[in-house]
Amino acid sequence: MQFESFSEFLAMGGYGFYVWLSFGSCSAILLAIFISSLRDGYKLRDEVRAQMRREERIKQAKQQEQV
Repeated sequence: MQFESFSEFLAMGGYGFYVWLSFGSCSAILLAIFISSLRDGYKLRDEVRAQMRREERIKQAKQQEQV
């Protein structure tokens, strides 16, 4: 489909509102999923680091008990 002007392209033959609304909502949802995934990844890494520190402290405490 070819359009004669940019405004005709935006209007999409009278369906522009629905086309651009669906495009925008899809983009917003994908962006939200991406941001949520990044945030969950950072949270998971922090939890793993905290667990490793706890295990190291437990290991050191057990070594001091044996001495």
